[in-house]
Parts: sequence; C-alpha cells; structure tokens
Amino acid sequence: MGLAQAIRGCRACGCDRLLPVIDLGRTPLADRLASPDDPPGSDRTEPLELVMCGACALVQITVTVPPADLFGQGYPYHSSVSPALRAHFAAAAAAHLGRYRLDRHHRVVEIASNDGVMLRHFVARGIPALGIEPSPGPAAAARAAGVSTLDAYFDGALADRLAGDGWSADLVLAANVLAHVPDPVDFAAGIARLLRPGGHAVFEVPDLGDLVQGLAFDTIYHQHLCYFSLTSLEALLGRGGLRVVDVERLAIHGGSLRVHAAPAGTPGAAVAALRAMEQRQGAASPAFLAGFAERVARLRDRLRDLLARLAGEGARIAAYGAAAKATTLLAYCGIDRTTVDFVADLNARKWGLAMPGCRLPIVPPARLLEAMPSHVLLLAWNFADEILAQQAEYRRRGGRFILPLPEPRVIA
Repeated sequence: MGLAQAIRGCRACGCDRLLPVIDLGRTPLADRLASPDDPPGSDRTEPLELVMCGACALVQITVTVPPADLFGQGYPYHSSVSPALRAHFAAAAAAHLGRYRLDRHHRVVEIASNDGVMLRHFVARGIPALGIEPSPGPAAAARAAGVSTLDAYFDGALADRLAGDGWSADLVLAANVLAHVPDPVDFAAGIARLLRPGGHAVFEVPDLGDLVQGLAFDTIYHQHLCYFSLTSLEALLGRGGLRVVDVERLAIHGGSLRVHAAPAGTPGAAVAALRAMEQRQGAASPAFLAGFAERVARLRDRLRDLLARLAGEGARIAAYGAAAKATTLLAYCGIDRTTVDFVADLNARKWGLAMPGCRLPIVPPARLLEAMPSHVLLLAWNFADEILAQQAEYRRRGGRFILPLPEPRVIA
C-alpha cells in the first residue's frame, strides 16, 4: 500500500488558501471491506477533512490515498447490482443516443465504466464503444457482458495514446469519476484532446448544494476527493479546455449534476439558471458552508440518541447497505456491534466480509426475515425507495426502517 499524501494547494487551481469545512476524523477507507482473518484494529484509517478553496471554490478533502489502494484488487462495487442504477444508466444511454444522434459511424468512450452497465446499451446498437476501468473485477464483468474494456486509470497521457491508436471519440462519458481524480485538470484536458471535432463530454458529479442542504456528510469519503458546484466545475473544466454548454440536476445519489461540455460552444439557458441560483445561494462563498459541521454534529447526536433509546426499549437493530458512504456514517457516529447486529447487502461479493473499522458482518438480505430485527438502519438511504420495496415482506411482518438523513426518523 502507498502512503496518503496531504495536498499543499487546491487540486484545481493550486491556491494554498484552503478554508476548513468539516473534520470527520481518522476514518477507515471506504470499500476496503475486512476479511474474517484480518486481526482486530488492522483496518487502515486516514484523515478525512473537507476544505473549500478560497480562490475557485472547489470543495475537496485534504489527503489523497493512492488510487490503487482504493480501486484495486477486491474493489467490490458493481453498478449492475442495483436495479435503480441499471434503470438510471439505461435512461442515460437512451438520452445520449437521442441527443447526439449516435450511430455506427461514431465512437463512444466511457471513463470508469465499471461493469459496463451503461456502455452495453451502445454496444447493443452496434456503436463502437470502449470502457476504461481500473478495477479488475468490474472490468472483467464488463468484458463478459460484451463491452470492450481497458484496465487503466485515465489521464492525459492515456488520452493521447488512445487518440494515437484511433480511439478519438464523438462522446466521452464520465459518470461519478471526476470526484475520484487526484489531478482533475489533467483529466479534463485529456478528455478535450480525446474528443473528435464536434464531440462532447458528459460528466455526472455530486452536487455540493444537495450535499449541504441534505446534510449528506456520509458521501464524504476517501474515494471522493472533490465536491462540485456548477461554479467550481465550470472553472475546473475551463482550465482543461472544456466549456459547459448544458446542465441537468439529477436525484440519483442524493443529488447530482449532469454536465455536457465541449471544447467550444455557448452555454444554454439551464447553465445560466443554475449559475444564477448558486449566486443567490452564495455557493461559491465560505458562508454557504458556515455551520455545516455543527449541523452534522447535531445530526450525529440525534441519531445516536435514537439508537440508544430504541436499544434501551429492547429493540434489536440491524442495518442495510454496505455502501462506501456507510463507512463514514458508522465511523463518525461511533456505531458498532454494541448497537447493530449486522449489515445486509444485495451484493453477494460482500457477503462473509465485514465493514471496516466497526467490523459489522455483511450478510444476504434474506437474513432480515430469518432474524427479524425490530429495526433496520438504512445506510444506503439514497436508494431508499428501491430497498423499501425489496423489503416489503420484512415490513409486512412489522419490521421498521430508520432513515438517518437529513433527520433521523423511523418508518414502518
């Protein structure tokens, strides 16, 4: 494993005026699930502190864990496991196909293509498509699904090599990856050079405004290096030679932005409208984040009080969703096996492992009906509708869910 490196300046503009937002303490690495053979206390932790750049307003964490330590062998995240994500990416692919009128004469590249959940829709239409995915497990799953996939991390050097090999693209897709990139300007510049004349790039990124308003502090973890407003994103992409021409607000992942960009073009009405909204909110100002840490601390205390009260009344509590965000929530709130018995998850690759730090065992969802805990803490709250529907029988038998954010509450 490599050493985490503390940043000396903003990842986008280099400014050394980094304003503190929230310090979540030393936290286990998300998705580094523990094996039963791992000794207690051996889980790697790193500082998890969020800051805002005083120059370009990019919100970011202060350390960079080597990508191979986060996304290498054993990385368990497969997008196709979630029905909601499958539906989201199917709809996204259909929208891109229609908007950009793609056919067999075009080329599509997706960066961080995971198990090919989106690209397979282009492949099915006979459109030449290439996925770039550094995690061995998802990349192998994509190839098994018929999606050509290159095992690599994308950067400017790889962009130049792909272009030289004839893989310049009419459309570059980058969903939920820009936040993971240690050098986002090089990443954007590489995309700009990879595009054919008239080509476009489409990014999906976490929306800082939704994170702050929804107190979604658990979306802060070591894989997510940056958190974006349209204001900071336009500045970042501009440094890489890309211009935002359109933007959509999405509900996925608790609030995201889908940004369409190109080396040249005129921003549309949606861009102007969101810019104006962010200006009214002061999203590029430290004042926008003032009090966030205190609000999150109060939320933590309310959640712990709720769990303690339920346990004191004899409740048996489990959890659902061994997601990356769960690592942050469990660690920051100090939730462990003294309060929660296990974590159920739909991803069979996680069964038999344990959450890092607290070592809660990860089990199949069927365990909920077998054990019938009275309450289930919904760690994957961003997929609440999907999970609540899946667990209709557990709820019919009297089981209740605890939604932790933005205000802890129990629902039947």
